[in-house]
Amino acid sequence: MSSSWLFIGALVSILLVLFLVMKSKWQAFVALLFSSFVLGLLSGMPVNKIIESVEKGMGGTLGFVAVVIGLGAMFGRMLEVSGGAERLARTLIASFGEKRAQWALALTGFVVSIPVFLDVALVILIPIIYSLGKKTGKSLLYYGIPLLAGLAVTHSFIPPTPGPIAVADIIGADLGWVILFGLLAGIPATIIAGPLFGRYIADKIHAAEPEYMRADKHEIDTSRELPSFSLILTLILLPLVLILGNTLSGVMLPEGNSVRNILTFIGHPFAALLLVTLLSFFTLGRLRGYTKEDVQSIATKALEPAGIIILITGAGGVFKQVLIDSGVGEMLGSMMKDSGLPPVLLAFLIASIIRVAQGSATVAMITAAGLMTPINEALGLAGPQLGLVVIAIAAGATIASHVNDSGFWMVNRFFGLSERDTLRSWTVMETIIALVGFAVVFLLSFCF
Repeated sequence: MSSSWLFIGALVSILLVLFLVMKSKWQAFVALLFSSFVLGLLSGMPVNKIIESVEKGMGGTLGFVAVVIGLGAMFGRMLEVSGGAERLARTLIASFGEKRAQWALALTGFVVSIPVFLDVALVILIPIIYSLGKKTGKSLLYYGIPLLAGLAVTHSFIPPTPGPIAVADIIGADLGWVILFGLLAGIPATIIAGPLFGRYIADKIHAAEPEYMRADKHEIDTSRELPSFSLILTLILLPLVLILGNTLSGVMLPEGNSVRNILTFIGHPFAALLLVTLLSFFTLGRLRGYTKEDVQSIATKALEPAGIIILITGAGGVFKQVLIDSGVGEMLGSMMKDSGLPPVLLAFLIASIIRVAQGSATVAMITAAGLMTPINEALGLAGPQLGLVVIAIAAGATIASHVNDSGFWMVNRFFGLSERDTLRSWTVMETIIALVGFAVVFLLSFCF
């Protein structure tokens, strides 16, 4: 089949995903799966080969992603239920002092969002923002933007959050490199989009706790004892340290070295997350008075929101596999070779366009990862280069959150903002994160 027809088939399938999600309001899992079948048919694949690609793409992706996201969700739920996120915020604010509370909240968001979903973390921590705003008389955005920036950066850039985990698996990137580059890009993005932009926008927009939130929110039980700060920090950072240790040992130690073998085992995401999840069951559950049945119920409840993310990721794996098996991937790779565009720039642009068009960062990440996989293979990208592509996709999928994104309306409600002021604050903050993160990745791409 001609390259022009393969290109048309790829374009039609991408536009179909956007149409089904945006206009027809199909669930993203179904939209991606259906569009994969359409792509296979348009590219001339035999029906039995399309089915094989669907099975291979779904099974190959979920074999890794389902385990990691499932374990991460249970760990995050234990952290949420035990009050660990609240302990982290209160301790950091007390340590930094009220005058530097912005920096404490940015750091809180950055750390808490590693195991806890962004929307859940905001619900847990918003009472602290209200309390600080009421006490100081400052705009809620003065404290809220730094917290949101920290949450958003980690949510998009740093595994084991679902987005970068899914993208890394689809394109075959090592998680250690993804974590390292996510940190390098995420820290300056958090600083600029958080405390610095927060201070600026708080002078332009005065946001106070909305009346409907006073009526809606439940009273916080301040009598309950929160877990220790050191325990929470250790649990959150442990899997990151183990995964990074695995990556670094592969670079620094010879193959067959006993220390490298041990680090490779305990630093694999399966082992690292299983270890910290079991520790959280014991230290945040059983030792704090929860029964075995309580811990089981908490863990089971955590898998409900994780399930849809796992399925969408699997459908993204299907889309990627059909792109490869249909020959579209090879064609896109050849085009990319001839274009001269840096792969990180292409990854960023693809994810940005899809993000702005349909709103979901997850769909933007998964779709962009599927499109970039055959291009990466054609260009021979490997190791740290693939890690940079992952963060470039994550940055693009963060940009310009607006009215078609649920995060936009969550911030709009919690901070009592008009649509215009939400665009001036939240949307600009997300765009700063995307641009700063990509700028760091683009500079690092010249070193690898």
